[in-house]
Amino acid sequence: MNQEASPVTDTPSGAPASGSRAMLALKIGTPIVLVIAAGMWFYTRNRVSTDDAQVDGHLVPVSCRVYGTVDKVLVEDNQAVKAGDPLVAMDPRDIQAKLDQAKAALAQAKAQVEGARADLERARVAFQQAKGSDLETAKANLDSKRASLEKAKTDVQRMKPLAEREEISAQQFDGIRTQAEVADGDWRAAQQKLSSLQREADIRKVAVGASEARLASALAQVDQARASQEGLELQLGYTQILAPVDGVVTRKFVEAGQTIQPGQGLLTLIPLHQTWVTANFKETQLARMKPGQEAEIKVDMNGVVLKGHVDSIAGSTGSRMSLLPPENAVGNFVKVVQRIPVKIHIDETEAHKVILRPGMNVEATVIVK
Repeated sequence: MNQEASPVTDTPSGAPASGSRAMLALKIGTPIVLVIAAGMWFYTRNRVSTDDAQVDGHLVPVSCRVYGTVDKVLVEDNQAVKAGDPLVAMDPRDIQAKLDQAKAALAQAKAQVEGARADLERARVAFQQAKGSDLETAKANLDSKRASLEKAKTDVQRMKPLAEREEISAQQFDGIRTQAEVADGDWRAAQQKLSSLQREADIRKVAVGASEARLASALAQVDQARASQEGLELQLGYTQILAPVDGVVTRKFVEAGQTIQPGQGLLTLIPLHQTWVTANFKETQLARMKPGQEAEIKVDMNGVVLKGHVDSIAGSTGSRMSLLPPENAVGNFVKVVQRIPVKIHIDETEAHKVILRPGMNVEATVIVK
């Protein structure tokens, strides 16, 4: 008995099952995709992002303020320093010698001041004496001599008629006239004495003025010598070059034994605790952006996301502030979307998570609610 195997075909019975699974997947997947799409739209509708963003920071150049020779360089490249730490020590001997000379000049100027003060005091005493009792005595003597002269003249006038009538002898009249002449001489001598004392008082007064001028000049020399000393003390302090801020030493140009000039750059300090992000957003992304809005910074180095906020928006596009700004008046204008720098500060609570160095690449996102 021969039994033939009937062929088994899955096509007719399998097609409805496969179609059912596809329909089921479509019915289930479509809502999921729509939910995901809606969630993505809801999440991104208030977020503006750019990958054209870098970390910026202060670059603090350290330079020399006096001429001299470098004695020691106390730091190395990439060394972290604190504000006030010594960076470079210069040879102070030349400035120290000048400072010693300035101190000696100041001491000499002070001695001249003391001498000028003594001269002024003597001149004042002499002036007070010249215009004091001697001058008053001379004035009183002149008044007395004037009174005596007037009396003698009166006697002459009164006795003249008597002498003409010979009521008195000629000898008596001659004696009266002689007394008048003597009184006149005494009066003239008293006048000359008073004039002499007045001239002497005037001379003493001028001497007082000259002494005051010498004292003022000596005081000015003291001020000049003191200013010179203080300036040299400052220069001596400048031979120790200290770190102005906390930071990391970068681009060190100075070496021991090098002769440097005032203003010559020695190294650069970068304070890593004072960094920020400069994000170049397209102009079409700034419609709702304003200072104070929240921001997120994704660091390319390790993917850490930091919280921050918009500090300010630049007043011009980056291309306009470039060394060679574009000139669109030549007729070959092609409209290009411009980018405007936006300054973003990292929140203080986030800054400790990662050390940001100027020039690092980041991605910036601003939440423009």
